[in-house]
Amino acid sequence: MNDENFKGIVVGLEDAIGFMQGDDSRATVHHAMDIKAIRKALGKTQEQFAATYHIPRGTLRDWEQGRRVPDAPARALLTIISRDPIAAERLLAGPV
Repeated sequence: MNDENFKGIVVGLEDAIGFMQGDDSRATVHHAMDIKAIRKALGKTQEQFAATYHIPRGTLRDWEQGRRVPDAPARALLTIISRDPIAAERLLAGPV
C-alpha cells in the first residue's frame, strides 16, 4: 500500500468517526422516503400506484416493507410524484 492510499483510508475513517459523533458536514446523508405514505395519500393500492407510475409491484412492495431502498432515479421519480402526482401521472400516461 502506498502512502497516498493510506492517507485516503485515514481521511475516510476520520469522516466516519465524525459522522458517528454527529458531524455530517463531510457526508452525504440520504433520508428515507415514506413511500407507503406517498401512495396512501394518493388513495391508491399498490397495484394502482405501480401501474400508474410504471414501477414493478414487487419493487414497490420491497420499498414499502424496507427490504430495499429506491436508487437515485427512483427517489427523483417519487419526489416528483409526491409534489405533483397529477402532472407525473399525465406525463407518464402518454406513449414512450
